[in-house]
Amino acid sequence: MPRIIVSPLKSIAEMAARHKAREMITLIAEKHDFHRPGIIDPSRHLAIAVNDIAFAGRDGLVAPQEAHVAAIVDFARGWDRSAPLLVHCWMGVSRSPAAALIAALATDAGLDDDALARALRRASPQASPNSRLIEIGDAALCRSGRLVAAVKAIGRGADYQGDAPFLLDF
Repeated sequence: MPRIIVSPLKSIAEMAARHKAREMITLIAEKHDFHRPGIIDPSRHLAIAVNDIAFAGRDGLVAPQEAHVAAIVDFARGWDRSAPLLVHCWMGVSRSPAAALIAALATDAGLDDDALARALRRASPQASPNSRLIEIGDAALCRSGRLVAAVKAIGRGADYQGDAPFLLDF
């Protein structure tokens, strides 16, 4: 069964080592320094400079765009699913859960959006997928609004309680 590890930045080394991940997607603000865990193959690390906002043009921040989602989709389609994919952002609550849903659907278009969103909610009570990433992902993956509706149906996650990486099985 394919697995995606969703993690806050501070736990990526531990999660990569524990689950033997070799591939990683990073969604983090531009110029935010971090170190890629040594277990992650540098050629299989996608870093996307994006802020956790839902609309563009705010104080020089970078909102998720179609090119960001296209990069996630392309990367996920090249993922060797014999090992988990590690997806992370700053807190592991908004950008990375959205990217995990997009990656799962990119690798298996036959997945049910509602079941996938419910699996996300079971795995993480505090996940609140970034709405802009979800909207763009829905369009890019030709989900006809199903992904947007599924994420709306699970609602906003619980208030942030701290470091809580999780596994999304699909």
